[in-house]
Amino acid sequence: MTTSTFTVSGMTCGHCVSSVREEVSGIPGVTTVEVDLPTGLLTVTADAPVDSEAVSRAVEEAGYAVTGSS
Repeated sequence: MTTSTFTVSGMTCGHCVSSVREEVSGIPGVTTVEVDLPTGLLTVTADAPVDSEAVSRAVEEAGYAVTGSS
């Protein structure tokens, strides 16, 4: 299991959080997605290291942007 964190900008409500969670959960290997609305922190747990580009694309599909990762 690996955990990656990203910062997402543009989220303002619970629906935003749900949209991001749903899109990122669709990435193969992802097991858990946690989103903290006040900080914009997105925590992704997966079976293997997750491709940050895949996460960025999923977040963009939800209508938001990844502004940082660690």
